[in-house]
Amino acid sequence: MKTIKTISILALSTVLFFACEDKKKEANETVETEEIMEVEAVEEVQPNIVEVASANDSFSTLVAAVVAADLATTLSGDGPFTVFAPTNDAFAKLPEGTVASLLEPGNKATLASILTYHVVSGKFEAAAVIDAINQNNGAFTVTTVQGGTLTLSLSDEKVMLKDEKGGMSTVVIADVASSNGVIHAVDTVVMPK
Repeated sequence: MKTIKTISILALSTVLFFACEDKKKEANETVETEEIMEVEAVEEVQPNIVEVASANDSFSTLVAAVVAADLATTLSGDGPFTVFAPTNDAFAKLPEGTVASLLEPGNKATLASILTYHVVSGKFEAAAVIDAINQNNGAFTVTTVQGGTLTLSLSDEKVMLKDEKGGMSTVVIADVASSNGVIHAVDTVVMPK
C-alpha cells in the first residue's frame, strides 16, 4: 500500500511537472509573439515623394507648385517615379515673376506640364543612370511623364540634364529615397518645348 501511494505521488508529481512545463512553454510563446508584434508595430513607414519634399525646406517652392498643379495625389501614388526636383534656388533662377505667374490658377496646365517634365516613370538611382549614360556613348535620353525627353550625360562626374530647348541642369543631390521612387535634386528648372 505504501508503495502504491509512493508511485501515485510520483506519477501525480510527474504529470504536474510536465503540465507546468507546458504552461511555461505556452506563456513563453505568447510573450515572444507579443514582442514580435510590438516590434512590427514600431517599424516606420517610409514617406512618399511629396512627403519627403515637404519635409525639406529646399523644396518649398516645388511643393507649392505641385499643390497648385494638383499633382500631389499623383506623386503620392504607387509609382515608382524618378523626380529631378528643382530646389528653391533653381526656381529663383527663372526670370522675375515667372514662379508667381505659374502659380496662378489660369496657368495650372502649363505648370503641370513643366513639373511632369521633371518626372520619369520608374525608379532610377544614380548608379543606374550613370550606367545607362556610359553604355550609350555618354548620353542617354529618357521620356518624361509629360511626354517630352531629357538627355542625361556626365560632366566632371556629375549627372547633367539637357532639356528640349538646350537648357542644362546639374544633379546636386542624388538618391533621396522615398516609398514610391527616388528624388534627384537639380540646380536649374528644365523646360519642355
